[in-house]
Amino acid sequence: MCTIGIVAEYNPFHNGHKYQIDLIKNMYDNPTIIAVVASSFCERGNLSVLNKWDKTSIALENGVDLVIELPFVFASQSADIFAKGALKILNELKVQKIVFGSESNDLEAIKSIANLQINNKNFDKELKEEIDKGINYPTALSNIIKKYTNKKIDSPNDLLGISYIKEIIKNNYNIEPIAIKRTNKYHEKNAKEKISSATSIRNLIYNNKRINKYVPFNPKKYNIYKPDIFKLLKYKILSEKDLSIYNTVDEGLEKRIIKYINEANNLEELTNLIKTKRYTYNRINRMFIHILTSFTKEEAKEIDINYIRVLGFNNKGKAYLNNVNCNIITRYKDNNYKELLIEKRVNEIYSLIVDDKSLIKKEIDKPIIKVC
Repeated sequence: MCTIGIVAEYNPFHNGHKYQIDLIKNMYDNPTIIAVVASSFCERGNLSVLNKWDKTSIALENGVDLVIELPFVFASQSADIFAKGALKILNELKVQKIVFGSESNDLEAIKSIANLQINNKNFDKELKEEIDKGINYPTALSNIIKKYTNKKIDSPNDLLGISYIKEIIKNNYNIEPIAIKRTNKYHEKNAKEKISSATSIRNLIYNNKRINKYVPFNPKKYNIYKPDIFKLLKYKILSEKDLSIYNTVDEGLEKRIIKYINEANNLEELTNLIKTKRYTYNRINRMFIHILTSFTKEEAKEIDINYIRVLGFNNKGKAYLNNVNCNIITRYKDNNYKELLIEKRVNEIYSLIVDDKSLIKKEIDKPIIKVC
């Protein structure tokens, strides 16, 4: 039996995710599919429109066998850190393959670039030189890749795929990467086809439009949030003495935040006022999330995967867990892992933003979700 790993945000779970799961089941005979899922906050610095428990239920109902939480300390960071946490979890769970979406669908090129970045001593030096010119990291990385390979790799899933493979190589994980051609444009803002981007579906949600055509679940069955963090973020910024203590707030950037916080009327305006060539929108939004959740640079030091937190499983997933030897937890109990305590705090803040007090109790008391 083959064990397949998926790393996802499911923000929200949509027909493209269902397509990926169905394709995996067609590619492999009776696979066990394990999804490592970001919970309340995502890699692009946005808040999830579905809470972690609803994500888990939907994933299990649509073919995933086991859902594992990707801790906030990894899920809300850049691609390399995001990948580091996700791949360590998959390795601990003895997953044989990781399947990810790819815009180029050129796995060999992605592999060669990952090897190049690890083995070429000049690569990171030249990458830093590009960034020092005031260029943001994804563009700088794309420029150096093109210099060495004459290939243009600049789309988010391909760049994330490089990060996954770098982790596999650096840690000698026995995990085979498998790329699946992405069927929609990652930056698409307007949903048109049955399989549309998460961005376009979130835009429909924010504008009170129906999403039934684009998701494989009944939206009325679940809480779908339209989180707005601006007022709470503004209060946090104005009440802080030193923003530079927070993770991803680079030197000097806190001055721009303070300068423009009272000029902006919403989060988008604040982001546009602060943005420079050096910082992507995602990078700035991650910074806002770290300020909002009080995630400090000190807390971000030496983060690790010390536990595997199970959110839900079906019978196949439960049977698989019974044969895996790693530190699996399902409840908080007396666990005092730094990463888990941060998760609790972050979920409490998320529950405040989406005005759902039930999430606080669920975080501590809710048993794992079981689907037969």
